[in-house]
Amino acid sequence: MSTANKNLSNYESLDISFAKKLKIAIVVSEWNHNITNSLYNACKTTLINNGLEEKKINNFNVPGSYELIFASNKISKELEYDAIIAIGSIIRGETPHFDYICQAVSNGIQKINLKSNIPVIFGVLTDDTMQQAIDRSGGKHGNKGVELAISALKMILFNKK
Repeated sequence: MSTANKNLSNYESLDISFAKKLKIAIVVSEWNHNITNSLYNACKTTLINNGLEEKKINNFNVPGSYELIFASNKISKELEYDAIIAIGSIIRGETPHFDYICQAVSNGIQKINLKSNIPVIFGVLTDDTMQQAIDRSGGKHGNKGVELAISALKMILFNKK
């Protein structure tokens, strides 16, 4: 999604009568923690504002975005959640490492979605600069963490139909 003219924090509240029963896992990369913490906080706040109980939103920290794959896969197989939100931040550097990690993480999350019975929301910012990441995690474009929470809730509704 292009963010050039979009504030990621604008959304319509969802009417989810069974929200208090939902349980969501949020897996957060510690790499670029200032960005991922901001995304996590906005995501969690949005879930609570839409009726989820704070005690049913569980946080799992991993070292980097690549590790989101393993953690999300393990959680989807071994624990009982209605959705998983994978949050990370990958910022382009001087080597092709950025391309490899972005591709691996997006493919890994995709594969988990295809095998799992619950949605796994891809919340990894892939930015060229730190400023772009800041702009998308509480800066001029709002906070993508809000969008991640709403996407998770919409996919839970889709999954329950």
